Amino acid sequence: MATPVVGVPLAVVLLALTAVAALLVRAGGIGAAREVAVAAGRAAGQLAAVSLLIAAVLRSAGATAAFVALMLVIAAVTAAGRIAGRRSARAAGWSGLAIAAGVGPVLALVVLSGVVPARPVAVLPIAGILIGGAMTATALTGRRTLDELRTRHGEYEAALALGLVPRDAALEVCRPVAALALVPALDQTRTVGLVTLPGAFVGVLLGGASPVEAGATQLLVLVGLLAAEAVCVLATLELVATGRLHEAE
Repeated sequence: MATPVVGVPLAVVLLALTAVAALLVRAGGIGAAREVAVAAGRAAGQLAAVSLLIAAVLRSAGATAAFVALMLVIAAVTAAGRIAGRRSARAAGWSGLAIAAGVGPVLALVVLSGVVPARPVAVLPIAGILIGGAMTATALTGRRTLDELRTRHGEYEAALALGLVPRDAALEVCRPVAALALVPALDQTRTVGLVTLPGAFVGVLLGGASPVEAGATQLLVLVGLLAAEAVCVLATLELVATGRLHEAE
């Protein structure tokens, strides 16, 4: 995979793709066209800023750690917005805890074991991939379990009437749907190399590594994501069941 040529044609193609996506979303009634445009615009601005900052960040372990912490905070706020329906410091705190519970042990294991060199240029990409996957798993789990509690509230009440405590009653209703949050990671892992060649694999190849080294890197990323997201799903499920994560009033 060659890198795209940066210039006017790239800008035109990106604008055209954004416009098509926004129009399709609006015409199909599956969302707001504005969200598509805003997401694309934010992606362009954020990647431009990161491209300028990344060289400075990678010069220092402290700066890299601060950047990872910033990514975690943004992931927590984003997941909380999806779960609670609005920005909430409380929801962001609990969402951040769930994300950190998944990412922290996995990142510590791969670095402390020496599998990933303890250098900023190696740690930062792995941390970013893990945090991104954990954010998605947390948001999906929180949103789906809260929706399930709302639509199956009668079953929740029936479980309470049978003598279950609120946490156990909520788990009875929410646990099956929470498993759906792992489907994207499971499908990506099952089909890697057959349907897609993910970014880590292609990136390592472009960096000059052998196909075997690229494959090992991608496998580490995929299995690490599975482990991190499994923890996030369980942590978020527990937070919803105990009433710590809930929709905005």
